[in-house]
Amino acid sequence: MLRKSLLALAGSLLVLPAVPLMAQEPAEAAAPLTQTPLEIRSQQVVGVINGSVAPEDVFSDSFLAAIPAAQLKGLSASLTAQFGAAVEVSLLAPREGTRAALEIRFERGLAKGGIAIDPAADNRVTELVFNTVDSLAIEGDTPEQIAADLSALPGSVNAWFAPLDGGTPAISIGADTPLALGSTFKLYVLAALAEDVKAGKRRWGDVVPLTQKSYPSGKLQDWPAGAPLTLHTLASVMISISDNTATDQLIKEVGEDRILKLMADSGHANPGANNPFLNTRALFQLKGGDAARLSAYQAGDAEARSAILATLDTQPVTLQEVNAAFAAGPKAIDVEWFASPADLAKLFAHMRETADPEAFEIMAINPSATPAIVNAWDYIGFKGGSEPGVLNLTWLLRDKAGAWHVLTLGWNNPAASVDQGAFEAIAQRILLLPR
Repeated sequence: MLRKSLLALAGSLLVLPAVPLMAQEPAEAAAPLTQTPLEIRSQQVVGVINGSVAPEDVFSDSFLAAIPAAQLKGLSASLTAQFGAAVEVSLLAPREGTRAALEIRFERGLAKGGIAIDPAADNRVTELVFNTVDSLAIEGDTPEQIAADLSALPGSVNAWFAPLDGGTPAISIGADTPLALGSTFKLYVLAALAEDVKAGKRRWGDVVPLTQKSYPSGKLQDWPAGAPLTLHTLASVMISISDNTATDQLIKEVGEDRILKLMADSGHANPGANNPFLNTRALFQLKGGDAARLSAYQAGDAEARSAILATLDTQPVTLQEVNAAFAAGPKAIDVEWFASPADLAKLFAHMRETADPEAFEIMAINPSATPAIVNAWDYIGFKGGSEPGVLNLTWLLRDKAGAWHVLTLGWNNPAASVDQGAFEAIAQRILLLPR
């Protein structure tokens, strides 16, 4: 998610209670420039983030017992990789006492949270929380610079940011290059369902019993078998929290062939790359199960793959085996769902013509956007997807003038896990570009 509670950096690992943001009175001209302990420690936190100050000189023993200095340095390095160097304390309110609301401005972001110190421990920091870290528009940032930053990432990257009506793209990298999508494939499931609803073949309020069970992400894998669920509920949790069990239930209801037809109808350049159409349980079973079976699946044609899928439940795979399969990094990322930026843009154009409008309300439940981005657009619909070595971020957007746009970014690297935070930071820069 782009909007996230990024670091729960508290000695107690608890989010601080809200602190009123009090107006700060300017100092009188004759007042001495004496800093309070809170001011001193908050500025030292900036140094810790940038690596110029040792955590041991700033944080209490209790804090470092919960978050060791090495871990703190790693978290700080992740922050600066995404948002640039920490520049200044842009808000500390109040500036006296032992606890305050805190904002730290980075070169490309703003971290908001709180800080607390303990006078009995030499005023060392006992709590530090960043509730959000939002990207900021970068003065002078350009599509060309962003494209260069994307192209410099290891592995394969594609990107498309353009009007939905086919106008000139602001960013175009590998527009016709398909990459693994992760859970972004669920947009095709939603599109097929929404098309059936608009055609009168189904209703969002239709109730179906829960018969499919997959692995997390999601919640429905823990629900009782047979639980009654509406198609609207299944679609909403599939898109908003990427619930895999909801996805597999909808694939069963709509049908794999129906989804492949939707792919072809929407203009996907090579729907055969997704034949047979996997559900999420099958993907996890393949990657978490027998290595020889996975190899045979990778080497097989559509008919051979279908035959393998038919045997999966004869050799059940546990969640522990699935987790172990991904623990070492990317795992057979050629066993996935595939589309190019052009394919996804065509999907949205197709949906605008054929999908019931409620589909777009469902896509907007979780826009995965910071407040600044939300304020910059009239509508934001989102779906993303990931597994080790695979990341996709895709938005459908409407600007204040009513024009529709598409932003889709893909990153695959079979050799190493990809940096989701860095990729999301680039996406935020794109969404904040002046138009």
